[in-house]
Amino acid sequence: MKSLHLARAAAAALIGVALAHAPAHAEIKNYEFQLVQPTVKAGADRVVTVRLLDKSTGKSVPDAIIFSTRLDMAPDGMQEMATKVTPMPSTEPGTYRLKATFGMAGRWQLSLGAKVQGETGSVENKLVVTAEQ
Repeated sequence: MKSLHLARAAAAALIGVALAHAPAHAEIKNYEFQLVQPTVKAGADRVVTVRLLDKSTGKSVPDAIIFSTRLDMAPDGMQEMATKVTPMPSTEPGTYRLKATFGMAGRWQLSLGAKVQGETGSVENKLVVTAEQ
C-alpha cells in the first residue's frame, strides 16, 4: 500500500514539473506583422515579405495561418483602388511572402489577419508599403 502512495506522489510530482516547464503562450496582442522591406517598385507581380513577430520575445513566429489579406491605396485616399494578393512560398520560418500588382506609385495599405497556433484570437495589422517608379 505504501508503494502505491509513493508511485502516485512521484507521478504527481512529474506532472507538476512538466507543467512548470511548459512553454508559456503570449497574448495575441503581443504579435505583430512587420514589413521586411517597406518599398517596392510599382508594377505587376511584385513580392512583399512580412515577418510575424512575438514582441515579448523578439522572435519570428512560424506556421501562422494568414486568413485575410487586402491591398489598397487607402493611405492616399483611394481605398477603392484595391488589388488581388496571392500567398507565395516562404523562404524562411516566420516570414510570409505575398505577390500583388502595384498599379501605380504611392502608398498602399496591406491589411493582414492571421491565426497563431496555440493562441486565442487573431492578429490583425495594417502596414503601409510604398510603391516607387
